[in-house]
Amino acid sequence: MDKKEVETLFDVKGKVALVTGATGSLGSHICLGYGLAGVKVKMTGRNKEKLEKLYNEYTAKGIDCAYSAGDPTVEEDVIRIVKETVDKYGEINILVTAHGLNNPKSIIDHTLEDWQAIIDANVKGTWLYCKYVGEQLIKQGKGGKVILVSSARSKIGMKNYTGYCTSKGGVDLMAQSLACEWGEYGINVNTFNPTVFRSDLTEWMFHDDTAQTKFLTRIPIGRLGEPEDFVGIAIFLASKASDFITGANIPVDGGYWAN
Repeated sequence: MDKKEVETLFDVKGKVALVTGATGSLGSHICLGYGLAGVKVKMTGRNKEKLEKLYNEYTAKGIDCAYSAGDPTVEEDVIRIVKETVDKYGEINILVTAHGLNNPKSIIDHTLEDWQAIIDANVKGTWLYCKYVGEQLIKQGKGGKVILVSSARSKIGMKNYTGYCTSKGGVDLMAQSLACEWGEYGINVNTFNPTVFRSDLTEWMFHDDTAQTKFLTRIPIGRLGEPEDFVGIAIFLASKASDFITGANIPVDGGYWAN
C-alpha cells in the first residue's frame, strides 16, 4: 500500500452508475453526490418530467448524466433502460436501487392489491434490476458494485407495516444471496438501511413536535435523517474502499438499531 492508493480509496470518478428512484428525495441526492464526485449517472424513475428537471439542474452543474423513464416492476422497461445505459456510456459499474413504495395499513384493511403493489415495487423491481444489471456486469468481466436501498424496518417490525417490513426484509436477504452468487465475479452486493429521513412523505414529522420527540427517544444521534446523510455510504459502497464488504446490511440510522 502506498500514499496514492490510500488517497484514491474513495475515488469513483469515471465510473457509470444506474440509479433507480432518481426523482425521490434519497435517489436524487445520490445522483447529485455521484455526479459531483465525477460519476456518469444514468437516472431512472417513472416520471419523465421530474427526470428532465433533474437532468437540466445537474447538467447545469457540469454533471455528466442522462435519464430514461420507466417502471421498475415492468421487465421490458428494465431491459430497455439497462440497454440505454450501456448504449450511452458503454458499460455499467454501479447499480443503486433507490425506488420504493409504502402504504401503511393494518393487514385487515389492506387489500391483496395494496400489499402486492408494495411487494412488486420493493422486491420485484429490485430483483429485475439486479438480474439485468448483474447480467451486464458479468458480461463485462470487471466486477461491479450493487447497492440496494433497504430500511431499518427490514429487521424491526411495526404496526401496519406487514407489506413494507416484509418487502425490505426480502431486499436484505436478496443482497446476501446475490453476494454469495456473484462473489466469484468480483461483484459486491450490499444494502444500506435508513431510518426516517426528510422526504415528501415524512416532512410532516419534522413539524410535529410530539411525533418527533417520541421517535427521537430511539435515535441516539438525536435527530432525524436528511437525504444528504446517505451520499457518503453510497460513495463508500461504490468505491474500492468497500472491496472486501459484500452481503452486508449496513444501518445508516443515527443509532436506531443499536437502541
